[in-house]
Amino acid sequence: MADMVFARLKVIMKRHPRLLSILSIIAAALISGVIFFFRESFFDVSRYGYTGVFLLTMLGHATILLPMPALLSAFIGGGVFNPILIGLVAAAGAAIGELTGYLAGVGGNAMISNRKEFVRMQAQLQKYGLFGLVVLAAIPNPFFDMAGIAAGMMRLPVSRFLLATWIGQVIKFTLFSYLGAGSSGILNRYF
Repeated sequence: MADMVFARLKVIMKRHPRLLSILSIIAAALISGVIFFFRESFFDVSRYGYTGVFLLTMLGHATILLPMPALLSAFIGGGVFNPILIGLVAAAGAAIGELTGYLAGVGGNAMISNRKEFVRMQAQLQKYGLFGLVVLAAIPNPFFDMAGIAAGMMRLPVSRFLLATWIGQVIKFTLFSYLGAGSSGILNRYF
């Protein structure tokens, strides 16, 4: 289904090559603005449950302009709910959120294809393939946005991008949710 949507987007892209990139940047800016204005109510994980963790991580990974501590929602969620389920749910939200970078790469090929960072990232993705995406997604780092843009520029199938991203995010978010579960007893004892 998702590949069919992206096939339709490719047709639109031929007619309007910069449209998708512009829309991705606008969407990321809008999401960043919403997070900025409602930042104080975002981390009440116990009120929103698994759905809240999913939405927080999705929004946190959809932003490019303002970083949002999505790992904190998994950490707090792991202290309140089942850490394995928190890891799975948070990873799904993060993988979907990373589509903004991927779409910016699909639409912005002409704008950024010659920048040395993206040329280097594309070379690494071609060398290591999906395993490279899994590793980059599993490590908390700011470079995954660049990897998502490079994957979009390479026209990596969206289903493969989402799968590799989700697997790496599961590793990262499950680890952080278990850290939150382990520390919740210590925090409750002292606070």
